[in-house]
Amino acid sequence: MMDWQPLLLTFKLALITTLLLFIISIPIAYWLAFSKSRIKPIIETLVSMPLVLPPTVIGFYLLVAFSPANAFGNWLDENLGLRLIFSFEGLVLASIIYSLPFMVHPIQAGFANLNSKIIEAAYVLGKSKTTTLFKVLLPNIKPSLLTGIVLAFAHTVGEFGIVLMIGGNIPGKTKVASIAIYDEVEAMNYDVANKYSLTLFAIAFCILLFVYVINGGYLWKGRGR
Repeated sequence: MMDWQPLLLTFKLALITTLLLFIISIPIAYWLAFSKSRIKPIIETLVSMPLVLPPTVIGFYLLVAFSPANAFGNWLDENLGLRLIFSFEGLVLASIIYSLPFMVHPIQAGFANLNSKIIEAAYVLGKSKTTTLFKVLLPNIKPSLLTGIVLAFAHTVGEFGIVLMIGGNIPGKTKVASIAIYDEVEAMNYDVANKYSLTLFAIAFCILLFVYVINGGYLWKGRGR
Protein backbone atom coordinates (compact mmCIF):
# COMPACT_ATOMS: atom_id res chain seq x y z
CA MET A 1 0.00 0.00 0.00
CA MET A 2 1.33 3.42 -0.97
CA ASP A 3 2.14 5.87 1.82
CA TRP A 4 1.15 9.40 0.80
CA GLN A 5 3.45 11.04 3.33
CA PRO A 6 6.57 11.08 1.06
CA LEU A 7 4.56 12.73 -1.71
CA LEU A 8 3.14 15.37 0.62
CA LEU A 9 6.61 16.02 2.03
CA THR A 10 8.00 16.30 -1.51
CA PHE A 11 5.51 18.96 -2.55
CA LYS A 12 5.91 20.81 0.73
CA LEU A 13 9.66 20.90 0.08
CA ALA A 14 9.16 21.99 -3.54
CA LEU A 15 6.73 24.77 -2.62
CA ILE A 16 8.92 26.24 0.13
CA THR A 17 12.07 25.93 -1.99
CA THR A 18 10.41 27.57 -5.01
CA LEU A 19 9.06 30.47 -2.95
CA LEU A 20 12.43 31.17 -1.34
CA LEU A 21 14.24 30.76 -4.66
CA PHE A 22 11.89 33.25 -6.32
CA ILE A 23 12.73 35.87 -3.68
CA ILE A 24 16.47 35.15 -3.80
CA SER A 25 16.80 34.81 -7.58
CA ILE A 26 15.24 38.09 -8.70
CA PRO A 27 18.06 40.34 -7.37
CA ILE A 28 20.71 37.84 -8.49
CA ALA A 29 19.23 37.60 -12.01
CA TYR A 30 18.83 41.39 -12.20
CA TRP A 31 22.46 41.93 -11.25
CA LEU A 32 23.72 39.28 -13.68
CA ALA A 33 21.63 40.72 -16.52
CA PHE A 34 22.74 44.34 -16.14
CA SER A 35 26.04 44.32 -14.27
CA LYS A 36 29.34 44.98 -16.03
CA SER A 37 31.42 43.99 -13.02
CA ARG A 38 34.62 42.04 -13.54
CA ILE A 39 33.49 39.41 -11.06
CA LYS A 40 30.29 38.73 -13.02
CA PRO A 41 31.75 35.61 -14.78
CA ILE A 42 32.72 34.20 -11.38
CA ILE A 43 29.23 34.72 -9.95
CA GLU A 44 27.64 33.24 -13.08
CA THR A 45 29.92 30.22 -12.78
CA LEU A 46 29.05 29.68 -9.13
CA VAL A 47 25.32 29.97 -9.85
CA SER A 48 25.62 27.47 -12.72
CA MET A 49 27.77 24.90 -10.92
CA PRO A 50 24.80 22.71 -9.86
CA LEU A 51 24.07 22.14 -13.56
CA VAL A 52 27.33 20.25 -14.07
CA LEU A 53 28.27 18.89 -10.64
CA PRO A 54 26.89 15.54 -9.51
CA PRO A 55 24.36 16.12 -6.73
CA THR A 56 26.35 13.83 -4.45
CA VAL A 57 29.33 16.22 -4.66
CA ILE A 58 27.23 19.17 -3.50
CA GLY A 59 25.52 16.97 -0.93
CA PHE A 60 28.85 15.74 0.45
CA TYR A 61 30.26 19.23 0.99
CA LEU A 62 27.02 20.46 2.53
CA LEU A 63 27.02 17.41 4.79
CA VAL A 64 30.57 18.19 5.90
CA ALA A 65 29.83 21.92 6.36
CA PHE A 66 26.63 21.40 8.36
CA SER A 67 27.90 18.57 10.53
CA PRO A 68 28.13 19.52 14.24
CA ALA A 69 31.57 17.91 14.16
CA ASN A 70 32.82 20.85 12.08
CA ALA A 71 33.24 24.49 13.12
CA PHE A 72 30.40 25.97 11.03
CA GLY A 73 27.91 23.24 11.84
CA ASN A 74 28.84 23.41 15.51
CA TRP A 75 28.36 27.20 15.52
CA LEU A 76 24.91 26.85 13.93
CA ASP A 77 23.95 24.23 16.50
CA GLU A 78 25.21 26.05 19.59
CA ASN A 79 24.29 29.65 18.68
CA LEU A 80 21.20 29.31 16.50
CA GLY A 81 19.94 25.91 17.54
CA LEU A 82 20.06 24.74 13.90
CA ARG A 83 21.06 21.19 13.07
CA LEU A 84 20.72 21.09 9.30
CA ILE A 85 21.80 17.54 8.57
CA PHE A 86 19.02 14.94 8.64
CA SER A 87 16.39 17.67 8.97
CA PHE A 88 13.73 19.23 6.76
CA GLU A 89 15.39 22.63 7.09
CA GLY A 90 18.59 21.12 5.72
CA LEU A 91 16.64 19.72 2.77
CA VAL A 92 15.28 23.18 2.02
CA LEU A 93 18.71 24.82 2.07
CA ALA A 94 20.26 22.05 -0.05
CA SER A 95 17.38 22.28 -2.53
CA ILE A 96 17.78 26.05 -2.82
CA ILE A 97 21.46 25.67 -3.68
CA TYR A 98 20.88 22.78 -6.08
CA SER A 99 17.92 24.36 -7.92
CA LEU A 100 19.27 27.94 -7.99
CA PRO A 101 20.27 28.02 -11.70
CA PHE A 102 16.86 26.71 -12.75
CA MET A 103 15.27 29.84 -11.31
CA VAL A 104 18.02 32.38 -12.00
CA HIS A 105 18.73 31.60 -15.66
CA PRO A 106 15.21 32.07 -17.09
CA ILE A 107 14.72 35.30 -15.13
CA GLN A 108 18.15 36.56 -16.16
CA ALA A 109 17.30 35.79 -19.80
CA GLY A 110 14.01 37.67 -19.43
CA PHE A 111 15.78 40.76 -18.09
CA ALA A 112 18.51 40.60 -20.75
CA ASN A 113 16.00 40.35 -23.60
CA LEU A 114 13.94 43.36 -22.53
CA ASN A 115 13.92 46.37 -24.82
CA SER A 116 16.30 48.90 -23.26
CA LYS A 117 13.93 51.71 -24.26
CA ILE A 118 11.44 50.50 -21.63
CA ILE A 119 14.04 50.96 -18.90
CA GLU A 120 15.20 54.31 -20.27
CA ALA A 121 11.62 55.58 -20.41
CA ALA A 122 11.07 54.63 -16.76
CA TYR A 123 14.19 56.50 -15.69
CA VAL A 124 13.23 59.56 -17.77
CA LEU A 125 9.87 59.61 -15.94
CA GLY A 126 11.76 59.75 -12.66
CA LYS A 127 11.21 56.18 -11.52
CA SER A 128 13.78 54.74 -9.14
CA LYS A 129 15.57 51.46 -9.88
CA THR A 130 13.42 49.65 -7.33
CA THR A 131 10.18 51.04 -8.74
CA THR A 132 11.32 50.28 -12.28
CA LEU A 133 12.10 46.71 -11.28
CA PHE A 134 8.74 45.99 -9.66
CA LYS A 135 6.45 48.17 -11.78
CA VAL A 136 8.08 47.89 -15.20
CA LEU A 137 10.59 45.05 -15.57
CA LEU A 138 8.93 42.19 -13.70
CA PRO A 139 5.48 42.68 -15.32
CA ASN A 140 7.19 42.49 -18.72
CA ILE A 141 8.96 39.20 -18.05
CA LYS A 142 6.03 37.17 -16.71
CA PRO A 143 6.77 34.21 -19.05
CA SER A 144 10.34 34.08 -17.74
CA LEU A 145 9.12 34.21 -14.15
CA LEU A 146 6.68 31.39 -14.76
CA THR A 147 9.38 29.37 -16.49
CA GLY A 148 11.74 29.78 -13.54
CA ILE A 149 9.04 28.85 -11.04
CA VAL A 150 8.05 25.70 -12.93
CA LEU A 151 11.61 24.54 -13.57
CA ALA A 152 12.69 25.10 -9.96
CA PHE A 153 9.59 23.34 -8.63
CA ALA A 154 9.94 20.37 -10.99
CA HIS A 155 13.67 20.07 -10.34
CA THR A 156 13.12 20.04 -6.58
CA VAL A 157 10.44 17.36 -6.90
CA GLY A 158 12.87 15.16 -8.82
CA GLU A 159 15.87 15.53 -6.49
CA PHE A 160 17.41 12.36 -5.15
CA GLY A 161 21.14 12.35 -4.48
CA ILE A 162 21.42 15.62 -2.62
CA VAL A 163 18.34 15.05 -0.43
CA LEU A 164 19.58 11.57 0.44
CA MET A 165 23.00 12.94 1.44
CA ILE A 166 21.64 15.77 3.57
CA GLY A 167 18.38 14.37 4.85
CA GLY A 168 18.91 10.64 4.89
CA ASN A 169 15.77 8.52 4.92
CA ILE A 170 13.68 9.51 7.94
CA PRO A 171 9.95 8.77 7.48
CA GLY A 172 7.77 11.84 7.93
CA LYS A 173 10.79 14.13 8.17
CA THR A 174 13.18 13.72 5.22
CA LYS A 175 11.85 10.76 3.24
CA VAL A 176 10.67 12.36 0.00
CA ALA A 177 9.05 10.59 -2.96
CA SER A 178 12.25 9.93 -4.92
CA ILE A 179 13.75 8.16 -1.91
CA ALA A 180 10.51 6.26 -1.32
CA ILE A 181 10.65 4.97 -4.92
CA TYR A 182 14.25 3.84 -4.41
CA ASP A 183 13.30 2.04 -1.19
CA GLU A 184 10.39 0.24 -2.82
CA VAL A 185 12.54 -0.86 -5.77
CA GLU A 186 15.20 -2.17 -3.38
CA ALA A 187 12.48 -4.10 -1.54
CA MET A 188 11.20 -5.34 -4.93
CA ASN A 189 7.80 -3.72 -4.30
CA TYR A 190 7.50 -2.66 -7.91
CA ASP A 191 3.75 -2.10 -7.71
CA VAL A 192 4.14 0.57 -5.01
CA ALA A 193 7.15 2.10 -6.76
CA ASN A 194 5.07 2.31 -9.91
CA LYS A 195 2.30 4.16 -8.07
CA TYR A 196 4.75 6.74 -6.72
CA SER A 197 6.33 7.13 -10.15
CA LEU A 198 3.03 7.45 -12.00
CA THR A 199 1.84 10.09 -9.53
CA LEU A 200 4.97 12.18 -10.03
CA PHE A 201 4.82 11.65 -13.80
CA ALA A 202 1.18 12.77 -13.98
CA ILE A 203 1.77 15.87 -11.86
CA ALA A 204 4.88 16.86 -13.84
CA PHE A 205 3.00 16.38 -17.11
CA CYS A 206 0.10 18.55 -15.96
CA ILE A 207 2.41 21.33 -14.78
CA LEU A 208 4.35 21.41 -18.05
CA LEU A 209 1.16 21.25 -20.10
CA PHE A 210 -0.23 24.20 -18.15
CA VAL A 211 2.91 26.24 -18.86
CA TYR A 212 2.83 25.39 -22.56
CA VAL A 213 -0.82 26.42 -22.79
CA ILE A 214 -0.25 29.69 -20.91
CA ASN A 215 3.09 30.63 -22.48
CA GLY A 216 2.61 29.21 -25.94
CA GLY A 217 5.66 26.95 -25.76
CA TYR A 218 7.88 29.57 -24.14
CA LEU A 219 9.30 27.19 -21.54
CA TRP A 220 12.13 25.64 -23.52
CA LYS A 221 12.73 28.80 -25.55
CA GLY A 222 13.37 30.55 -22.26
CA ARG A 223 16.00 28.00 -21.30
CA GLY A 224 17.82 28.27 -24.61
CA ARG A 225 18.30 32.00 -24.56
